[in-house]
Amino acid sequence: MVHAEFIQLLDCAGDARHLFDGMSPRKKRNSAPPVSVTNRIGALPDSILHHVLSFLPAQAAVRTCVLARRWRHLWRYTTGLRIVGLKEGKYSEVKDLRKFVEHLLILRERTDLDTVQIKFSKFCEEDQPRVNLWVRFAVMCKVRALTLQIGNGHLYLDDLPLVSRHLRTLDLHGVTLQKTFLDFASCPGLEDLRMSNCIINACRISSCSLKHLSIWFCIYYLECRIHISTPCLVSLKIVHYSGRTPFLENMALLESAHVYLHNCCEDACLKYDDSGVLCGANNNACQNCVPIEDDCSRECVLLGGISSAKHLKLLPENGTFIFARDLKHCPTFTKLKTLLLNEYWCEGPDLDPLACILKNSPVLEKLTLQLFSKGPTHKVEMKGSYNSVEGPAAISQHLNMVEVKCNAVDEKVLKVLKFLTAFNIRFGFM
Repeated sequence: MVHAEFIQLLDCAGDARHLFDGMSPRKKRNSAPPVSVTNRIGALPDSILHHVLSFLPAQAAVRTCVLARRWRHLWRYTTGLRIVGLKEGKYSEVKDLRKFVEHLLILRERTDLDTVQIKFSKFCEEDQPRVNLWVRFAVMCKVRALTLQIGNGHLYLDDLPLVSRHLRTLDLHGVTLQKTFLDFASCPGLEDLRMSNCIINACRISSCSLKHLSIWFCIYYLECRIHISTPCLVSLKIVHYSGRTPFLENMALLESAHVYLHNCCEDACLKYDDSGVLCGANNNACQNCVPIEDDCSRECVLLGGISSAKHLKLLPENGTFIFARDLKHCPTFTKLKTLLLNEYWCEGPDLDPLACILKNSPVLEKLTLQLFSKGPTHKVEMKGSYNSVEGPAAISQHLNMVEVKCNAVDEKVLKVLKFLTAFNIRFGFM
């Protein structure tokens, strides 16, 4: 029996009958009787209507049951669920929709789901088991793309692994992820994992099938360094990560990586100063620069894992130590074609970081230096190229484009230009 609370949704008949308003009908023909927009849509096969209703918030999809007899049960078979607020761009609180969602999941037919979106602004403690149950319901319905987004606070997801042969995309925002949840051994089809504004309480992220991994504004509180084991990864983004820098295991199939680390990264050198010298270069090393054998610090933490990439964007803030430490064991970037760096790589008296990565990129074709200017627009842009006639090559002979972007050509930028000129690179202003 349908609950009274659920029936209240069907009382909005006036709203439901106007769902298709605003759609202009085709030009009438003299030989054919006029046909309403609703009738034209209603003439579509059920399978198409199930798909169309999937783009509506779940409440609106249910309300279509009052349009006509044929529409009474169509909402039960939609290929997707959008558990969101009715107002565009505004999320509801879990408490506002929890009764509706519980009745919806009971009354809906157990057909497969392509997509499920669960988006809320706020939740209370007692809502956490409910939302976890909704997530498991989606997995049970063989969902292929699952989104869970919490606007305020961090909702704890159960410390249980997901088990699904069908899940392809997982998008998480505003949740706390615990140990076994991030072990995706039981999701052999998972290809795309996005985490933003999440708290990560796990020592490992592992998946043998994952191709795209994105970690944005996430926080890691554990003392050990999290390992990322994704051997089939094609693209990687790590932006504004707080905590110890992740250790990247070998990613032999990697095509592109974008790594932006800021000073909330706990691997920052504690004694860094304006001279650009990191204490790891001398005997008076701080506690963040001292090698600790149990966290693989004798190996490359980041650069080793991304050394097979063809396209790299490496944009750490000043004072971030992990790249400087990695460069002491710098791998060879055997496939690297394009490279974007910022002023971090041009620090130190001899620009050693820049020199090191250039000498270890034998097939590099394009180098872009974004100096003291975050863009997207820059007041000054210069282009250059490698001149192989002027001497033996210390860097890639394939380097046919070098871009330097900045807001002003000051002493620091001139120093970089002089350095590049020593490698037989000649410039002109754009």
